[in-house]
Amino acid sequence: MDAFTTHRGIVAPLDRANVDTDQIIPKQFLKSIKRTGFGPSAFFDWRYQIDGTPNPEFELNKPRYAERSILLTRNNFGCGSSREHAVWALAQDGYRAIVAPFRGEGDDHIPGFADIFKNNCSKNGVVTIELSEAAVEEIFQAVFAEEGLEATVNLEDQKLILHKASGDMVYSFEYDDSVKNKLVNGLDDIEESLQYMDDIKSFEQTHDTWMLS
Repeated sequence: MDAFTTHRGIVAPLDRANVDTDQIIPKQFLKSIKRTGFGPSAFFDWRYQIDGTPNPEFELNKPRYAERSILLTRNNFGCGSSREHAVWALAQDGYRAIVAPFRGEGDDHIPGFADIFKNNCSKNGVVTIELSEAAVEEIFQAVFAEEGLEATVNLEDQKLILHKASGDMVYSFEYDDSVKNKLVNGLDDIEESLQYMDDIKSFEQTHDTWMLS
């Protein structure tokens, strides 16, 4: 997995809440046994017209967002089924980070991302950033107002920096330390385990198991 320390790119707005994984990558694309080629099918039902041509009404098809790599959306993004294909599609479509708002606290809490989707993102090098609804609304308005607006995601410092023409706006975000360590060092779950290979071998040599009997 590629390491993620900082990334700067154009922000594209998907002004919709509760976007589920079937909307991100529809079920008909799950038949592939490969982990590649999903990018063009991301948001398929919104992205294309019946004849297969790009839908000019879909916000992410606008020319101003053609080179985007940071997705701005609303809460509960990635809900629905646990298909990892949704993250593969987004990553292969060029997104390195996704920003969404949380709402409320305790029993009234609505997260920015569904838990399984968020976990799948971390395993595929996509950074998920949760900010307050007020902060996300502020970013939406800035993106709508300024074409080609870029942001920098600094995972090490846990900051999102919006590069407005009038000056930078900085937003701090929380991030799980263990997940952050894997992303910053480009480690998937297997690579993380391999760091302890000497300890694993030592343990296996000193413990009888049914596999060795």
